[in-house]
Order: sequence, then structure tokens, then C-alpha cells
Amino acid sequence: MTLLSIAIPSYNSETYLHYCVHSLVVGGDQVEILIINDGSSDRTEEIAESLAKDYANVRVLHQENKGHGGAVNTGIREAKGKYFKVVDSDDWVDTRAYLKILETLTKLEESQTKVDAFISNFVYEKEGQSRKKAMSYEDVLPTHQLFGWNEVGSFSKGQYMMMHSLIYRTDLLREVGL
Repeated sequence: MTLLSIAIPSYNSETYLHYCVHSLVVGGDQVEILIINDGSSDRTEEIAESLAKDYANVRVLHQENKGHGGAVNTGIREAKGKYFKVVDSDDWVDTRAYLKILETLTKLEESQTKVDAFISNFVYEKEGQSRKKAMSYEDVLPTHQLFGWNEVGSFSKGQYMMMHSLIYRTDLLREVGL
């Protein structure tokens, strides 16, 4: 069973795509990596197909340009994993944190614990800038436990949820038509 499907919306992103995929394939057969080639006019198609040939857990989907949201929607439709995450093609993930998340999702699955969303901290690092922004939710959300809306605190200015911190239960996204 595939635990996690990761959609990589990709439009003219040949420069970073291989870094992104290499940071994700360490999840092995627990993870399905969907590269959605969203009408790229550069070498993205060639690079994506090469990565799919090199890694059994990488699948490439080609479509006319539908924009980021259209590519994400394609990923949701095609995902085989119990959980779904979006990682932009110019992003990468930290191996230790990623494997810890997969381990936690596996334990939740083994205990048959239903989780709608999994939230993690992330670091936003913009190329060419020396400053990184760490987005942490420890003062707003309970840590290392399941919780509902009643346990959520108040977000401070500049503290917000982004796709980088969220993993959703795939069926939930389909059920709500998101």
C-alpha cells in the first residue's frame, strides 16, 4: 500500500526538479511521487521521464498548462496514497524530518488512527537571500498529539499555514471536492 502521494506541479522548472525528486525518493515504496508536467516548454518533460525511469516510485503525468491549482487537482485525482502532499518543483525536503514524518504516518496507519491533516514545521529559504524563515506552530498547535479545532490557539502576525506544512488524507480532499 502506498502511504503518501506527493504531487510536484512542474512548469518550466528543469533547474530544480531533480533536486526536489532526489530529496523525496528516499521514502522508498511507501511514497508515490507524481510529477505533473503542466505544459512546460523547457526540458522538464525530458528530466521528469528520466527520473521516472530511474526510480520506480516516480510517475509522470503530462497535461496542457492549467496552472498550479490545475496541476494539484490532477495530482489529487491520480494519487494512490492514503495521504497527499504538494511539494513545488523548486523545493526540497530535509531527509531526517521527512523520514520521521513517514514513520509517524506509518504508526498512525498501523494503529488505525484516522487523521485528516498532518501539520509540520518548515523552513522557507529563498535562493539568493541569506535569511531563512522558520515557520513553527508550537505556540499555536498541540505538538506530538492528535487534536481538534478547539485546541488550536491564535496565530500571530506573520505566522500562517502554507502547503509546505500540510499533509492531507487523500479521501478527505476528494470528499470535499477540493
